[in-house]
Amino acid sequence: MIVRPPLHWLRMLFVLRGSVLPIIAPRLAATTLFAVLVTVLHGQVLAWKVSLNFVPFSLMGLSLAIFLGFRNSTSYARYWEARTLWGTVLNAARSLTRQALSLTSDPAQAQPLALKLCAFTHALKHQLRGTDGQADMARFLTPVECQRVAQAQFKPALLLLMASEWLRDRLAAGQIPAPVVPALETSLEQLGTALGGCERIASTPIPFTYAVILHRSIYLYCFWLPFGLLDTIGWMTPVIVCFIAYTFFALEALGAEIENPFDEDANDLALNAMSHTIEASVLELVGESPRTATPQARDYVLL
Repeated sequence: MIVRPPLHWLRMLFVLRGSVLPIIAPRLAATTLFAVLVTVLHGQVLAWKVSLNFVPFSLMGLSLAIFLGFRNSTSYARYWEARTLWGTVLNAARSLTRQALSLTSDPAQAQPLALKLCAFTHALKHQLRGTDGQADMARFLTPVECQRVAQAQFKPALLLLMASEWLRDRLAAGQIPAPVVPALETSLEQLGTALGGCERIASTPIPFTYAVILHRSIYLYCFWLPFGLLDTIGWMTPVIVCFIAYTFFALEALGAEIENPFDEDANDLALNAMSHTIEASVLELVGESPRTATPQARDYVLL
């Protein structure tokens, strides 16, 4: 995820980093070249000429704009929900660590719980991205715990179980009064809810057939558009086609990019930075420094 201060309006016109222009450039160039070809050869080859007016393109363009707006609204809703769920992870991890420090008779016992919460955060990131998190687990867990987590298919869920086991052991040892257990369980439940919400977003994409229909309609519209504009605007047809095609292609590419907010594209959530922020916040409460390197500036975001 790219986070930067507001740019000058002129620089905004030419910025490429974080833009979808590099992604859509080949198809945009193909559409523009086709429009140039139609403009040059229209009525010149065996007097062949396809004349269309703007009416069908106005109607179809309005429909495409509505469908693209719905697609992007749906994608952004998934993106924002994912962002909210990660904010919940931060709040619940902080609350659970604070409660472990203030409600137990031995505050030193909060440190193992804090490490498990850090491991949970990084395990969640790796599960959502489908990457290997063993190196991160080794920073927070004992070798025995690492081996136990490595054997699990759903590692974040197992780490929540291990946090619950910590609570059970503290209760059995008399270090936590029974009346305050529901408060700690509430924070654990919030972590479980956030985990389930992230898994739902990651495993349930927007229906593929909807994307196919929209994709085909956009391409047919953009390749037929020169025939509807040529008789009206003449040699300006390739310019206008390029601008309209850029709008449609860019909106489609943006919706596809943020549909799964857990990937590593420029406009996806900065999970590396979020995980580091949660880790630093939790470990600070127990008097420790972060155990992972600070993310690069390009992957930085404030929670």
